[in-house]
Amino acid sequence: MLLTGTSAYAVPAAAEMSIIGQDRDVARMVSLGGSCNRCELSGRNLSGSTFTGASFMGATLVGTNLRGAELIGSNFSSSDFSRADMQGAEILGSNFSDANFTGAHMSGIEAQGANFSRANLGRANLSGAELVGANMNGANLNGANASGAELFGATLANISARATSFAGAEMNAANMAGSDFTSANFSDAELDGARLSGASVRGANFSDASLSRTDIRGVDLSGARGLTQSQISEACGDAATQLPRGLTVRSCGSRIVIGRPGRAAPPVPAAPPAPPSPRRDFARADRP
Repeated sequence: MLLTGTSAYAVPAAAEMSIIGQDRDVARMVSLGGSCNRCELSGRNLSGSTFTGASFMGATLVGTNLRGAELIGSNFSSSDFSRADMQGAEILGSNFSDANFTGAHMSGIEAQGANFSRANLGRANLSGAELVGANMNGANLNGANASGAELFGATLANISARATSFAGAEMNAANMAGSDFTSANFSDAELDGARLSGASVRGANFSDASLSRTDIRGVDLSGARGLTQSQISEACGDAATQLPRGLTVRSCGSRIVIGRPGRAAPPVPAAPPAPPSPRRDFARADRP
């Protein structure tokens, strides 16, 4: 890859980076494309740069300034963005599977439909991020700040999000099944139509969260905090749903689950059918 100071062009199959002169400030770059796999870009100023259709697999961008950058349709799988500053970056249709974002500043990013599967986002700041439809399957979000994030329709299945803040986040229709949300904060979050089935939420805070049509089948909520009957009444559970004492939830069928861990109310027997209306038969007697 060659940087000229005003623009940059990635040479296909290039694995190293050559910079004209000794200037580490390359903020004047216009666009980057082509292939620069395993490039070393740590600590550089790439703010406002544009990556379009580029391949930067395995690149190192530790502490790199990517504020306001555009990463469109590019492949950054297995790259290292730890402690990078990506605030306000526009990330559309790019692949960050298995990438490392530990401690990265990603507040306000626009990442609709981006792929973060199995990525490490531990302690990352995702506050106010737009992650509509993003794929985070199997990702690590432990200790991350996703407060106020837009996660509508996002895939958050099988993730580890222990002590993660989703306060005020919009998580409607998100797939959160099988994930670890131990001690996570969902206060004031919108979880309408979300799927939480099989998730672990011990110690999680649901104060004032919206749970309309939320699927909590198989979820142990007995150790969750901030739950009220009005919230649970809007959700959908099953016989395996465990609730704080005294709370009940309607099942996805018609049974009621009692708020005592591991115990469900017996099904209410159906009312017997109404007897048939009396029938009056008239026989006509023949005259003698």
